[in-house]
Amino acid sequence: MDLLALQHFLAVGGIMFALGMIGFMTRRNLIVMFLCTELMFQGVAISLVAFAAYHNNVAGQAFVIFLLVIAAAEATLALGIVVLLFRQKGTVDSEAWKELRE
Repeated sequence: MDLLALQHFLAVGGIMFALGMIGFMTRRNLIVMFLCTELMFQGVAISLVAFAAYHNNVAGQAFVIFLLVIAAAEATLALGIVVLLFRQKGTVDSEAWKELRE
């Protein structure tokens, strides 16, 4: 992989991370917020794989596979919490749970 290809992968990863961050900051739906965090996570994973391929080191790619397994477990837990919150108040709007912050 040459430097130009690395820059393209890093640009895609950065764009995905930025879109996820913007979506997380601007949306109030818990499911959309969760999906935006996953988008940020995938942007970081693309960057890690690009760096690993650029340096011809498979350790980075193995680390990303480990992170994907952890992310799958995290997704299961987060969606379970969202379902539990929906059953409590009947909405997935994060403003309905504002009193937890105080």
